[in-house]
This record gives sequence, C-alpha cells and structure tokens, in this order.
Amino acid sequence: MSFSFYIARRYLVSKNGKNAINIINILSFIITIVGTAALFIVLSGFSGLKDFSTAFSSYFDPDLQVTPLTGKVVEMPLSRKRKLQDITGIEEVSVYVEEKVFLNYNGKNDIAYIKGVDADYQKIIRTDSITFYGNWLGSTDVQVVVGAAIADELSLTVNNYSDYLQIMVPKPGKNAINLMNYKNSFSQIDVLVSDLFSVNENLDSNYIFSTITAAQTLLNYSETTASGVAFKLAPSANEDEVRAAITAIMGDDIVIKNKLQLNDALYKMLNSENLAVYLIFTLVLIIALFNVIGSIIMMILDKKKNLKTLLDLGASITDLRRVFFIQGSLMTIIGGIIGLLIGIAIVSAQIHFKIVHIAPELPYPFAMQFSNIVIALGTISVLGILASYVASKRINETLIAQAKL
Repeated sequence: MSFSFYIARRYLVSKNGKNAINIINILSFIITIVGTAALFIVLSGFSGLKDFSTAFSSYFDPDLQVTPLTGKVVEMPLSRKRKLQDITGIEEVSVYVEEKVFLNYNGKNDIAYIKGVDADYQKIIRTDSITFYGNWLGSTDVQVVVGAAIADELSLTVNNYSDYLQIMVPKPGKNAINLMNYKNSFSQIDVLVSDLFSVNENLDSNYIFSTITAAQTLLNYSETTASGVAFKLAPSANEDEVRAAITAIMGDDIVIKNKLQLNDALYKMLNSENLAVYLIFTLVLIIALFNVIGSIIMMILDKKKNLKTLLDLGASITDLRRVFFIQGSLMTIIGGIIGLLIGIAIVSAQIHFKIVHIAPELPYPFAMQFSNIVIALGTISVLGILASYVASKRINETLIAQAKL
C-alpha cells in the first residue's frame, strides 16, 4: 500500500477536528450517491420508453423490406420470389402492394393507405398481436382489416353486411379525372371490414390491409407487379450476406431497409431526447460536485499542520496533492457505486412490482441495461476524479508556509 493511498484512506474514514467539515464531507458523499442513482434511474427510464415505443412498430415492420429505388413498383414474378425464398438466412418472403386511397362510408370520407398483402404476410408479421376484434384476411378479396383510428373516424363496424366501405383511387392516365363525371374518374372496390388492428396512432390512422389481388385490381396492376417485398430472417442469418444475395437477384435499382432503418426518424428522436436528458443530468452532477471540491479544500485547510509534519518527514508536495486527489476520487467512486446499487434496486422494483404507472393499466416502462450502468458509474467517476484533481492543486508552497505561522 502506497504512502499517499494509506493517508488518503485514513482521512476518508476518520473524523476531522471541526464538526462543520464533517458535515460538508457527509453532504458531498450523499450528493454523489443521490446524483448517481438519479442519473441511472433516468437513463433506465428512457431505455424502457425507447423499447416501449419501438416495440409497437416492430409488430408492423419486417426484418428486411425491399422497395424500388425509383418509381412505385417492382416486378415480382413467381420465379423471382422462389429464388428469394431459396436464399440462405431467409425464412419467409411476402410480396405487397401499397398506395394512397380515398375512403367513403355512409357519407363520411377519409384518406389512407391500402396495403395489399399475400398469404405469407402472416408468417412475417404477427397479425394476431395487432388485431383485436374479428378475423384476419380470408381468401375473399372483399375483406379488409382497418386501423382502429380510421374505424373510429368513419364509424365503421366489423362484419356489417348492410353497408360496405368504398375504396377509390384515381384512374391512371393523363386527364383521367373527369369534372363532369367523377364516378368514372375513379377505380373503386366495395369491401367488408373483417377486423380492426391497433399498433400506434400513426399507423392506426393511415393503413388498411387487403388481399394483394384486391389491391392489384383496384390499382390496375398485373399479377407480377408489387410495391415491395417483405422478408423474415432466420435468427442465425447474416444480414449483410442476405442483402448481397437479394441485390444479386433483384438488381441494384432497389432499396433494402431493416427495422432500424424503417423507423429511422423515431430512433433519432428517442436518441436525441436521451442525449439531452443525459447532458442535463451531467450538468447537475457537475454543479453538485463543486461540493466535493469545497469539502476537499476545507480538509486541506484543516490539515495544514499535518501536511507540514508530513513534508518534514520527507513527503513531497506531489505526494500531498496525491493524498487528497485519491481521497476525493475514492469518495466519489464509492458514492457512485452505492448510488448505482440504489438505482438498480429502484429500477428492479419498478420492473418487477410495477410501482409507478402512467395509466391505471400501464406501468411506466423501465429497462435494465448494462450500458446504463457503465454510463452512470463512468460519468460520476470521471467528474469526481476531475473535481479531486482541481481541489488537490490547492496544495502549494504558500499553503505549507502558512502552516508554520
């Protein structure tokens, strides 16, 4: 055990000559504990909120999605789909058609996107986890699954055979819309609502699912024309290799996105909020650690005579500075570890016992992540070491000379 560490440890656990200095040291230690616990709890809360927000979108998004680089459609004959299915790492392939449409139901109107999907879509998306009323699409083309917000806006009811939902799109071609006869200007299908789905507010108010043949008929597409292709990957799949194989089959005129890229805006927003909160709490910790600097300086002033004695016994100014540097570092690191343990206990209690609720049936989401432990402990340790270094520089020849008086 080094001389500086031994003296620093003794100063850390022993009482000082003045009661005010003891109180300041205790308060600095408590502030370090509380600051670390608060930082970890907030980071865990934002991690849980991020997982909670992205979990809903993950129900709707495939592992990989291919769309055309230019234009709206891509040719997907059956032979090409079979080649894609044979790629190592791909479990399922689903072709879909997507387009903006006009909705009419009993005099109420809305605009949404129709997404025509094939039978393999249920193998890629867990449709049973987003639907909540009737049945998913059957074999008939007259059935659709509607977002809950659209159903609420249009007052739609499930399996209402007396009133059909009208889905319309303008007919293709220049000057297709006839001002004298709007009915002949639109392609239209009448459909029956067989189920409702709910993912999030944005998707619930913008999407309607139909069979792919119904969407192709509405849009006047051929059987081989699609808007994109969705893929489900095997757990052991190498995404880069799968992307390369898809590109080799479909060419370079495509865009391939994974779940993260499909929700790029959402992830950027959540990460920005997380960073902003971290910086705010770090600023709070920096302000709080001024107490550590103050307590170390107070101890230096209180121990001036002891420092003079140590200097006479052969210690150098550097050794004396190291004593208080180690003492301050130990105080913040130990306080950080204790605060981290308290934070872990609180987060674990929330995860298991659902203590805090956003709503009566919705506990606030928390996530226990190792990265948050490293960030919280690393932040308080770095700031504490810097504060200790600044305070220890107070020891100089002038201070020691004052001890002789």
